[in-house]
Amino acid sequence: MTLVPQSRAHESRPRRVTFVVTGLTTGGAEMMLYKLVGALPADDFSPSVISLLDEGPVGKRIRELGIPVFALGLHGAWQLPRALTRLAMICREINPQVLVGWMYHGNLFATIAAATAAREAALVWSIRQSLYDLAAERPLTRVVIRAGARLSARPYAIIYNSNLAAQQHRSHGYRPLHEVLIPNGFDCDVFRPSPEARAALRARLHLPLATHLVGLVARYHPMKDHASFLEAARLLAAESEAHFVCAGAGVDNANPRLTAIIKEGGLTDRVHLLGEMPDVADLLAGLDVLCLSSSRGEGFPNVVGEAMACGVPCVVTDVGDSAMVVGDTGCVVPPGDPAALARACAGLLDEPAAAKTARSRAARDRVVNHFSLQAVAMQYAQLLNDAAGASGPTAERMRGE
Repeated sequence: MTLVPQSRAHESRPRRVTFVVTGLTTGGAEMMLYKLVGALPADDFSPSVISLLDEGPVGKRIRELGIPVFALGLHGAWQLPRALTRLAMICREINPQVLVGWMYHGNLFATIAAATAAREAALVWSIRQSLYDLAAERPLTRVVIRAGARLSARPYAIIYNSNLAAQQHRSHGYRPLHEVLIPNGFDCDVFRPSPEARAALRARLHLPLATHLVGLVARYHPMKDHASFLEAARLLAAESEAHFVCAGAGVDNANPRLTAIIKEGGLTDRVHLLGEMPDVADLLAGLDVLCLSSSRGEGFPNVVGEAMACGVPCVVTDVGDSAMVVGDTGCVVPPGDPAALARACAGLLDEPAAAKTARSRAARDRVVNHFSLQAVAMQYAQLLNDAAGASGPTAERMRGE
């Protein structure tokens, strides 16, 4: 793993950087892209974003920053020729100096663009997740991951957001020659402690101000293991007056699996399903404890850093770099162990007021000192400048292999 190289002298400003992303739904990887393009120095970079799918809610937010967003509308194999044609047209129009793939499918399409319509552009990949078990991925994603391993010597650099992700991808054949570790970054002015948010969230849920709230903010997906969180909630509810908040795409009362688990556990009056929330800063700041119950798939979990920036301690499963992010400011438990999750949450909720205040301050300080958005954006800026200034176009390096 190499550090971000020092940037070379600019040939021109601003650098035209195009990000090719799988999609722009409200997820951790997508939100990190939104934060990054907004944080890059406007005098140095002219970013644009191409989504393989639709513009999505995050794409709308990126567009509101004044950054061009293009959507290929790729929703099936029969649309592939049209999507590739549109990708080529967009790249010829923008003429990017750097093409950045974002997530597996985005990396593959950025590679295609760099070999065809944007042959003078430097190619960079960004891998946003860990890879515990290839068989657990969707069939098409498995194909794309394997293709990525075969093509992994072509990018100028591969960015990982966690050490674990880099190690796991190496074991699947990804070449380590140009690995760069850049963690996720957090806007500590947006994500901050807020007594007002605490009061507002309880008022929204029609709960007394003193009510303890334990939250899980994650899209509905097997790897997020909502079932373990809800079992932990059942155990904790039997011994406390705590309530539980779940938010994320697919996490609402229209989800029959979730509502069945909640009903069977006798939690109907204790669990609040809020669905997808485009802006979670106030929600996180209103919690007493944030849980990450994931069984796998995490690299560098955004929501944990965001909650910590709000001064909210976290209980996380030992997946990805979650333990590294939390440090000694929260609790780490094994995945798939609801009893351990419940015990850790109870321990944090039962701490004396002075200890809670100290833990809250330590959580925020850890994010401010190690994972601020400004510091992370500077690392990306250095890498993108270096890639744009690298000698010889990407296509020439491809042909020379």
